[in-house]
Amino acid sequence: MNNSLLATKNLPLYGRRILITAPRNYAARFATEIINYGGIPIIMSTIETCYLSSYEKLDQCLQTIHQFDYIAFTSRNGINAFIHRLQALNISLSCLDNCKLIAIGKDAQRLEEIGLKLAFIPQEASPKGIILTLAKIPNIHQKNILVPIPKVIGIPEPDIIPNFIQGLEKLGIKITPVDAYQTRCLEGCLYEVEIDLIKQEKIDIIAFSSTAEVEGFLQMVNKIKIPQQSIIACFGPYTANNAKKLGLRVDIIAKDYSSFSGFVQAIAEYLSPSQSTGIYA
Repeated sequence: MNNSLLATKNLPLYGRRILITAPRNYAARFATEIINYGGIPIIMSTIETCYLSSYEKLDQCLQTIHQFDYIAFTSRNGINAFIHRLQALNISLSCLDNCKLIAIGKDAQRLEEIGLKLAFIPQEASPKGIILTLAKIPNIHQKNILVPIPKVIGIPEPDIIPNFIQGLEKLGIKITPVDAYQTRCLEGCLYEVEIDLIKQEKIDIIAFSSTAEVEGFLQMVNKIKIPQQSIIACFGPYTANNAKKLGLRVDIIAKDYSSFSGFVQAIAEYLSPSQSTGIYA
């Protein structure tokens, strides 16, 4: 059923205020999905992703890209930063012809949009999914893999990338992790209005799509007690597990964490448990 043809009050998230903590370049897509389900998105990006001050190490890798058998992207930001530097160095995309490219979930579409082919898209849309797929490839221990990663500033580094690199090491692959962009915490003073809404118990759902967002959020709200009735939603099991480790109660964990559509559908189903999965697609 097409949501755009339903009266707003008949949509599953009608009137629900949903706090989005995703970076602004993701928040717009997330907000659109929430609106399509009748919700009210409140954007409070707790982190931002941006360019590095120096690309010396990444540029060196790009100029010797032929040495790598695989390039594994763990985020769309990594893809965008990688392509940005190729263009800045005036290096043709054809330099990737002999590299096998890997991306997860909807991020794979970004590579396909610019005409690049993928070696595979893991069934599980996560770094762990990449590891599980690579483990099935004969002689993978003889291969070299480049992994564009974020440089994390102002918050503890989430364990997902270190665990990914450790998992690749266990396969015996020669790994070159390289900073491609930075992730940094934003300042809480930007969000006095949004934080007041939390205090006044006017936020129905707080939605986290990454561990870094959780870390940034907790720094921003500091000692503010999150109201008991605020529902905590996480994009997938990895974000959920880390949120729990950081002391949050998690109510919703999306099973389809390859897209924001799946995330919002999980929120809608939690609030409308009698509805079948396909109604709001």
